[in-house]
Amino acid sequence: MRWPVTGMILSNGHTWKQQRKCGIVAMRKLGLGNKGLEHQIQQEAQQLIETFASSKGQPFDPSIPITISVSNMICDATFGHSFSVEDKEFLKLMEAIDYMLQFTGSIGHGLYEVFPWLMERLPGPQKKVLLSIEAVHSFAKKEIEKHKEHQAAHEPQDFIDFYLCQMKKSKNDPNSTYSEDNLTQCIFDLFIAGTATISFTLQWALLFMANHPDIQEKVHKEMEEVLGSSQSFTYQDRKRLPYTNAVVHEIQRSQYILLFGLPRQTTKDVNMMGFVIPKETIVLPDLRSVLLDPKQWETPEAFNPNHFLDKDGSFLEKEAFLPFGTGARVCLGQQMAKNELFIFFINLLNSFTFQLPEGVKQLNEEPILGATLPPQPYKLCAVPRCSTS
Repeated sequence: MRWPVTGMILSNGHTWKQQRKCGIVAMRKLGLGNKGLEHQIQQEAQQLIETFASSKGQPFDPSIPITISVSNMICDATFGHSFSVEDKEFLKLMEAIDYMLQFTGSIGHGLYEVFPWLMERLPGPQKKVLLSIEAVHSFAKKEIEKHKEHQAAHEPQDFIDFYLCQMKKSKNDPNSTYSEDNLTQCIFDLFIAGTATISFTLQWALLFMANHPDIQEKVHKEMEEVLGSSQSFTYQDRKRLPYTNAVVHEIQRSQYILLFGLPRQTTKDVNMMGFVIPKETIVLPDLRSVLLDPKQWETPEAFNPNHFLDKDGSFLEKEAFLPFGTGARVCLGQQMAKNELFIFFINLLNSFTFQLPEGVKQLNEEPILGATLPPQPYKLCAVPRCSTS
């Protein structure tokens, strides 16, 4: 609710530099974004395929199974293991995260930020949000304690292991900010950032495929021509699938899942185009203005994969494509996110044709307004493809 001074996302100065450095080193050693994590992504994708297949082509809501699969990727990287979809503690964690995301950006959230001393004394949804925050912190602390008990039994296997090792190395450094409080907040940051971004984007992806069967058919055709009967996919396959890669990028561009970028603070007075922004001013970057800029995109308001294709049909990198931000504080997990989005997407499209339920002409493409912008609740049909049966 109130912006924390700990963790990786909203901290500043020396604290931020140390926490981010630890995160980058841990991800590099864990192989996040490379082949080291592709196997886990593939496994979660297969689990998601099995869940979708159980619907037997009938209308169903894909949001919960998608969120569970994506969250389990964060669990693998952070805790070194995933959770069963029937694990009650894990489901409570998912419920807490979902409630926080729904509350963030709401009128109640705005009132809390302006009048925290009053809102903490009044009944309302902010009370449940505070409990949800504590639930995530409690979950993280339990995992940290488990890791501390077995810390000497093996080499670092996950983010908590690496962080605890860094704490041990820095215990005599008076300037160290490595602590269990910061570790707990880092875990919180990873779950909130890593779950919402990928989960909502995949939900938008399936919605767009159902609403645009012509585009979905082009993806199927490209995959058949290039990958054949292969059932194992890697992030490197994107180089051979320019149209599919363009579709994934266009989903991220056309339905950017944040209303605005994360808050930043100026370190000095800034004169920007004649406007003076004083030192220590909180700034909310408007990344949507770039992703929907008519000077950068031919049809900015439309879902159009051709935005990322040149005249020869080759994939086209665009400087204005900034869903992960830019600069020194660019999203720490962007490479992991890119891997997840692409591998989940091609696995699902390889296995199913996504169709509208009978009698439904189009799914709603207007997002739920808040700090995050997920799609309106919807149902679709995941019809198994003959080539994968």
